[in-house]
Amino acid sequence: MTEEPERTGFDWENRFAADDTPWERQELHPGMLAWMRAGELEPGNRVIIPGCGRSPELAFLAGCGLDVTGADLSPTALAFQRQALDAAGLDATLLEGDVLAHRPDKPYDRVYEQTFLCAIPPRLRVDYERAMYDWLKPGGHFLALFMQKDVRGGPPYGCALDAMHDLFPAERWVWPDDDSFIPWPHPDLNGKPELAGVLVRR
Repeated sequence: MTEEPERTGFDWENRFAADDTPWERQELHPGMLAWMRAGELEPGNRVIIPGCGRSPELAFLAGCGLDVTGADLSPTALAFQRQALDAAGLDATLLEGDVLAHRPDKPYDRVYEQTFLCAIPPRLRVDYERAMYDWLKPGGHFLALFMQKDVRGGPPYGCALDAMHDLFPAERWVWPDDDSFIPWPHPDLNGKPELAGVLVRR
């Protein structure tokens, strides 16, 4: 991947370098832990975390025996991930640059969408859906955390379910019932809920 920070219109590297990252959870995401318990993330799964930042899920999943790839624009965030992996004696693939330009050599079993979608400008969402579809094998699972936000603008940008249905059409994705999505309030973003649900790539 080549780095193209102008795609996002937001200086993520400076924010990580300054440790000015209020969107980061300090603990493992409860939605991810629920998926682990449900068998959605199992040893041997090939999983990518787009916009991984400094999330602890990357090292955690690697430690659970998954084949993990983390991708981010920020070299500071990826240096943090490499240090955490090395300290734990773990391995994962780290990709620096424009996440949406990534073209894997083989498809992934899972995408762990840890609210990366809400971080990119809405004009890039079509590119995002196309990338997710191309990354996943048929029958692969897109583990979505859709940020719910009524106020316009961002980041984070709101990902209302009706808009997500338009973005991830039924011709390409199998959707669960909307009422099955579980809201997980973000502790550091005024409790804005992230709706957790699993879409399946057709």
